[in-house]
Amino acid sequence: MARKFLYIVAFCIVLYLGGRLALQFYPEQLSRLAFVPSGEFKPQAPLAANIYDRTEMWISRPGIGEKDPARWVPSGASRPDQPVPAAVFFVHPTSFLDRSGWNAPLDDATSRDRAATFVRGLASPFNSSEQLWAPRYRQAAFGAFLTEDPQSKLALDLAFADVVQAFDYFLASTDEKTPIVLAGHSQGALHLKRLLKERVAGTPLVRRVVATYVVGWPVSMQHDLPAMGLPSCRQPEQTGCVLSWQSFAEPVDAAMVQTAYDRGIGLDGQPVKGSAFLCTNPLTGMAGGDAAASANLGTLVPDAALRNGEIKAQLVPAACRPDGFLAIGTPPEMGPYVLPGNNYHVYDIPLFWANVRADFARRVAAWKP
Repeated sequence: MARKFLYIVAFCIVLYLGGRLALQFYPEQLSRLAFVPSGEFKPQAPLAANIYDRTEMWISRPGIGEKDPARWVPSGASRPDQPVPAAVFFVHPTSFLDRSGWNAPLDDATSRDRAATFVRGLASPFNSSEQLWAPRYRQAAFGAFLTEDPQSKLALDLAFADVVQAFDYFLASTDEKTPIVLAGHSQGALHLKRLLKERVAGTPLVRRVVATYVVGWPVSMQHDLPAMGLPSCRQPEQTGCVLSWQSFAEPVDAAMVQTAYDRGIGLDGQPVKGSAFLCTNPLTGMAGGDAAASANLGTLVPDAALRNGEIKAQLVPAACRPDGFLAIGTPPEMGPYVLPGNNYHVYDIPLFWANVRADFARRVAAWKP
């Protein structure tokens, strides 16, 4: 029972947008007491230069085989006859709840198991590629998002440094002519935004990027997107572009997320309050607009244990609202992890699993060197 409760806490709390939403849902003092690390941030040495040579540093990568969680195919789906010819780099969301440190130890068994569960459900739409990579990294603890303490930035910087190191290994392990796709959710999406700014924008690598799926984290059209070096995806076959959405069922109550967004600072160093953020409709592959449930090729509905699931077509519609959030209509039955305000953040990708899979394949097919 205790283990089951931990997973419920992980899914209902960890995946809040930036964690700051927990401050709105739980009393601030209680949240900080429960999750903010109790000690001081301790600087850690960079990972060994060759550490990502080790298979155990990857949740998913070519060669792992049947134990690779991202290789899972849910009931109702199948592998394509031909693999999609692109390399995928996926950054998983927060899975470390412990307040004993500001960053997850790489050998923490509980957070490793949660991360594998996340990769299973969130990265599997991309497993039609034979080159799917999802690194382990010293992620910032959930509590790092619940405080204005400068140590939280240090924790995020440490996590980001690991992501960069894994990304460099990923690039070195793929042919320089191979197109690449970047994807991440929640904390993973946050790191992905910065990765685009610091490692991709303004470099020859831009030409290799088919698409970037920055899901479950807001992307300011004014203060983030220009620094990321890629435009938003406006057409379903457009390449070299960014997709992003945040899912809510009706009636939508996004006040908590909006408040968190309004506190943020963009990649250009300016406050994002008052700026519109990107909403991609995952059913159409276009920015803005709406689509009926008939356009939904398949939602991944998980089982109670979050270990398996079934693809159900035409389950939910999608419409980008004027405020930038993605509305999915009447609340679908996805399990017990819907957040306050009908926030389906936990299910941002599973809601549109088959459409994301098709979007990925379509954009790769349209990419030209």
